[in-house]
Amino acid sequence: MSVKERINRNFSEDFKRKKVNELERNLVTVAEVCREYQVSRTSVSKWVYLYSIMRKKNLKQVVEAKSDSRKLLQMKEELKELQRIIGEKQVKIDFQDKMIALAEASYKIDIKKKFSGAPSFGIGSTGKAGKSK
Repeated sequence: MSVKERINRNFSEDFKRKKVNELERNLVTVAEVCREYQVSRTSVSKWVYLYSIMRKKNLKQVVEAKSDSRKLLQMKEELKELQRIIGEKQVKIDFQDKMIALAEASYKIDIKKKFSGAPSFGIGSTGKAGKSK
């Protein structure tokens, strides 16, 4: 959305009250409202000042109190998912290593590459470059 389009937007009073109510019940964070509706933090703060029930009762509320704990829970869920994926991959690698070991024993051949040996014959100069007839 362009800056000009954002300048010409008006939100209804009901919409603002609804968003402030959601903020007070910690259903959303200020950052989420700003991102979703492309509104500045200043505008959301003004909405809270105008429509907050807490302000009218002269109570203070930290609007984003649960945002850190919500992010922490989300990160823990992501960590569990990543650990699950890593576990699956490790099981697959272990299975493949075991299958290679069984195949090597069964067919008496070396399937895995050994990287500690001398370079193969295809690497290096042939000595033919630069010779003329």
